[in-house]
Amino acid sequence: MVLYRPGSGGLNAWRLHGEDHCFLTLEVRPDFLTHEIRPHLPVLSRKVRETLDRCSKASWIGEPRRFTLAQENWVSRLVAPPVAAPAQPLWYQGQVLAMIADFFAEPAEERFCDRQKRLVKERVARAREIIEQRFVEGPTLDELARAVGVSPFYLSRMFSAEVGQSIPQYLRRLRMERAAELLRAGSHNVTEAAFAVGYASLGHFSKSFCEVIGCCPALYPHAKNIVSDGNSGKGR
Repeated sequence: MVLYRPGSGGLNAWRLHGEDHCFLTLEVRPDFLTHEIRPHLPVLSRKVRETLDRCSKASWIGEPRRFTLAQENWVSRLVAPPVAAPAQPLWYQGQVLAMIADFFAEPAEERFCDRQKRLVKERVARAREIIEQRFVEGPTLDELARAVGVSPFYLSRMFSAEVGQSIPQYLRRLRMERAAELLRAGSHNVTEAAFAVGYASLGHFSKSFCEVIGCCPALYPHAKNIVSDGNSGKGR
């Protein structure tokens, strides 16, 4: 990511033949910056402070910075917002303010140990996101490790330490919770729910469901009705 100011003369941009890059640009008016963030000038990057202080019309381009994994996830959410269309203008407004706070601030000096902790959290968060997106087919450990940029052994170890579950355990719980939703809604029978969450063996699915949810999948909708009526002892 990079901050830039077009100035009165604008900025020229080009790409070489054969390049195929995608860009997401956040454009912010100077008067918006003045109104929203001038009270917070001390925490902003030097270039942004100079622009607001001097009201300069000159163009400038800041130093490029690599996205963190959290910021990459953020950008992917901007491209595909997780809210309904009528609510998107309000959602984007909040995202713009959050992006200004994140991207316009002067990067803080980070101690080595703090950086390592942050990277662990970001990599585990990225792995969880991939698992949640692809829980039906179930990404392999090697695929996850490549996606977050570490070895399979290291990812497995730090995931267990951070989440309190191994990757297979986490994946299984996601699948069973989704299957429980389908059964509770009455949209799927047990076989259909098993296939919908990636199980080819009904026996294997039933065993996993009992271990994670606590009852046989064939009885689950009835058990939930009992619980909702207040007789939680029978439901369990």
